[in-house]
Order: sequence, then C-alpha cells, then structure tokens
Amino acid sequence: MNIVVCIKQVPEIALVKVTATEGVILPAGTGTMNPFDEYAVEESIRLREKHGGTVTALSCGGDDAVSGLRDAIALGADRAVLLADAAFAGSDGVAIGRILAAAIDKIGAVDVCLFGKNAVDTDRSVVPGATAGALGWPQVLFVKQIAAIADRRAELLRTTEDGFDRVSVTLPVVISVVKEINEPRLPSLKGKIKAKSAPVDRWSASDLAIDVSHIGTGSATRVRTVSPPAERTGCEMLTGDAQTVARSLYQKLREQKVI
Repeated sequence: MNIVVCIKQVPEIALVKVTATEGVILPAGTGTMNPFDEYAVEESIRLREKHGGTVTALSCGGDDAVSGLRDAIALGADRAVLLADAAFAGSDGVAIGRILAAAIDKIGAVDVCLFGKNAVDTDRSVVPGATAGALGWPQVLFVKQIAAIADRRAELLRTTEDGFDRVSVTLPVVISVVKEINEPRLPSLKGKIKAKSAPVDRWSASDLAIDVSHIGTGSATRVRTVSPPAERTGCEMLTGDAQTVARSLYQKLREQKVI
C-alpha cells in the first residue's frame, strides 16, 4: 500500500500575537508539526505495518517545514518531500490542495492520503477536501477509525455531532482523522538518528508541472487585514449564594429573550 501523509508546520500558537497595527506577529523559531497531523502520521505507520508498502510525508512550506518532515521520518515515515517555491507563497487552502494534489500525482500509485482534521493556526479544515477535489478522489473527513481495508475498499467510521457514520469507499481515497483514532507513538532513538541524515526531497512548481495562475497570489481568496477581537464592555457581576446567582442569571436571560 502506497500511503501519503500531509503535514503542516505551524507556529507555537500560545506565542502568536495579534495587534490592530501590526496584524499577526509570529514567534521566532521553526515552529512545530501541527498537533492533529501527528495522529495522521501515526495512522499512516499503522496502515503500513498492517498492509505493507511505504509512507511518504508531504509538506508545502518553507525551510521551517523540514523540521516537521524529519519528525515524521523519526516516527517511521519512509520518505519526506518538501514542496517549496516562491510561486506558492500566499496560497489559500484551495490552492494548497492543488499543490498537494500535483505532488501526489507525481508520486504516483497512491492508495491513501491522510491529513489531520485541521491545522491549529488557520482552523479551517479546507485543505483535505480541496486536495481530494483536485485529485478527483472520494474524501471522508473527521474519521475516528479505519475499520478495514480490503479489495480496494475502505470501511471507515466518520464522526458526526450525534455519533458516527459507517462509510464504505473505494481506493484511492483522501481521509482526515480526528485525535480519537489512535495514540501517537514517541520517536525511537534509532528513528531520531535516521531522521537527522535522511534526505528531504524538494519539489518546485516546475517539478510539479502545475499551473501557477491559480496558486500563490492567484488564489481565489486572500487575507486583507487581521485584528484582535474588540474588547467586551458592560459586564455585570452577579453576587450571592449559588441559588441567588442562578435565579438572577435566569431572570436576566429571560428579560433579554435569550431563553
């Protein structure tokens, strides 16, 4: 089985600042692998252990993303590819999906492409579906369990607000996973040593033979401004014992027709 796991390098979210004058201020350093992608990496390795084949870690970004790709190798990925080109800068989620899809086509004969459910820096959950759309593959998002893969079909449990759906889908398929799917392993010493010297392939726009008019600055959407939320004013503190506070809160919510 040929598996691709797509990962993103994100900043330390707790250290990101947003101001009205400067917009988003990112912390120094290389950042870290998107936490939800760790579950996708773990699931890709489990699939290889069960079905054989190879795991390719794929990331679109700058030099900082090499750190996350080496982390994936340390955890057990066989190969790492960085998609880096000035033409990719400014790409929105749909454009990133096109770039990743072009790379998956170049890898060839991929059976399963795995993602974490979303990236913690943008929190949009756009890229997995966009990648599937660009590939023309079926997609199953927010998967909590890959129940079985056999005869070019996958049986998946997809989380919903009320529980889960059981989905049967043909391969190849794009899957995004939630953290309930597994418990990510820690890298072994052997894996860490291997990751330090493992090659990381770099593919540019020309390597992917991709139309750059719809990626980067040609993306359909762009962020114009970013500012912190407005401070809330007019708060009222309710005092008294628990019953008094509950009664007062209920009355105020009734008066404002909230309940």
